[in-house]
Amino acid sequence: MTILSVIVSIALLSIAALHLAWAAGSRFPAASDENLAHMVAGFRGQDRMPPRSASALVAAMLGLASYLALALSSLVAWPLGARLLAAAGALLALVFLARGAATYTGRWRTLTPQEPFATLDRRYFGPLSLLLGAGFVLLTTGYAA
Repeated sequence: MTILSVIVSIALLSIAALHLAWAAGSRFPAASDENLAHMVAGFRGQDRMPPRSASALVAAMLGLASYLALALSSLVAWPLGARLLAAAGALLALVFLARGAATYTGRWRTLTPQEPFATLDRRYFGPLSLLLGAGFVLLTTGYAA
């Protein structure tokens, strides 16, 4: 489980770093704010990125999720008790699995039709969310292959 927790943690920290860069004003990997909004937000008519504070909050939450992934394998200390750790792991599994599954629903497609987001979501964002969710299921249940 150590390897899985490190992989999940690195993936989450990478995504957190990207959100932190956006919070600082970076447009990476797009050429403009509008292009970036079309890549990562995807909502109909959304031509601007969400507020920088929202990106910073997402980065912080992803950083916490990364820490939890490591705590679930006892690689870092978790001072709030085993039950809360298990509950947090289960909640993260649910959040990532729900986000990943939403990618393939008609309702989500209707809400987020903007290209290239819609394609990136089907190819990368959705599957990555499902993998992260599955990782948290395994880490939370203590499954060992």
